[in-house]
Amino acid sequence: MSIKQRILIVTAVDAEKDAVLRGLNGNENFHVIEVGVGPIEAAARTAIALTKENYSLVINAGIAGGFTGKADISSIVVGDSFIAADLGAETEHGFSSLNELGFGSSIIDVDQHLVSKVYRALKNSQIPVNKGSILTISTVTGSKETTTELANRVPNATAEAMEGYGVAMAAKQFNIPAIEVRAISNKVGPRNKSEWKIKDALQSLEATFQILSEVL
Repeated sequence: MSIKQRILIVTAVDAEKDAVLRGLNGNENFHVIEVGVGPIEAAARTAIALTKENYSLVINAGIAGGFTGKADISSIVVGDSFIAADLGAETEHGFSSLNELGFGSSIIDVDQHLVSKVYRALKNSQIPVNKGSILTISTVTGSKETTTELANRVPNATAEAMEGYGVAMAAKQFNIPAIEVRAISNKVGPRNKSEWKIKDALQSLEATFQILSEVL
């Protein structure tokens, strides 16, 4: 009889890890790790974890900024692609992505059947949820100008965070599917901490993994 492979959940910080663990409520089919902030550390530590055990899926989970009109605060975004939004070159004509430069791809696709499965499960459970691209950035957006530039350059951009592309790249090296699930704590743009709802976003993350622990 075959043994079901576990699912690896990757978070950046302890608060995210704790929220996910509360949602999973001891479900041993999942292994949750905290890897630190940013795509480089996330990629390295995810890769190390993937050498130690066989996994069927990698989920990057945590909180994120949401683009206005695309994802409300406390809602969930299921990423339909990983995009390294600042991986490329600045030119006199604007930003050129890794793809445009001919040096590879700054986009990692997600299995759309998996995206739909996760999205439907959350939607059917009355959790506010959206699908769209989650941008991976190394410098958090903090101005209206950069927000507008990103939204124009990536029309499907729904949220931004700092680890997804790194996690997905590590999973890709092991031929393991990956997906990103984020709870929105703030709007992408000028950093107004008085409007941040981190506690609410963590509660949404916990509720999300209560559901996903039964679905995946």
